[in-house]
Amino acid sequence: MKVAVVYAAAQPLLLSCQVADGSSVAQAIEQSGLLRFCPEIDLKKQKVGVFGKLVKLDSPLKEGDRVEIYQRITRVLDDDDDDD
Repeated sequence: MKVAVVYAAAQPLLLSCQVADGSSVAQAIEQSGLLRFCPEIDLKKQKVGVFGKLVKLDSPLKEGDRVEIYQRITRVLDDDDDDD
């Protein structure tokens, strides 16, 4: 079945790939080759989803699903930020 794997980086990357029926999110990410292009991805720390809904790496996929790997959200406080 055909699925897409997307990484929302500064320059988003979308890869389409063929996976076996019943493949998991983790299997699709691995088979897409995305981790070779983006070695900074740490699936133990980053959240993943399918069409905007958070899922676990072992979640099964369906034909046409879009797997999304989300960047960690960080907030950098600068001198103008108040905590009041």
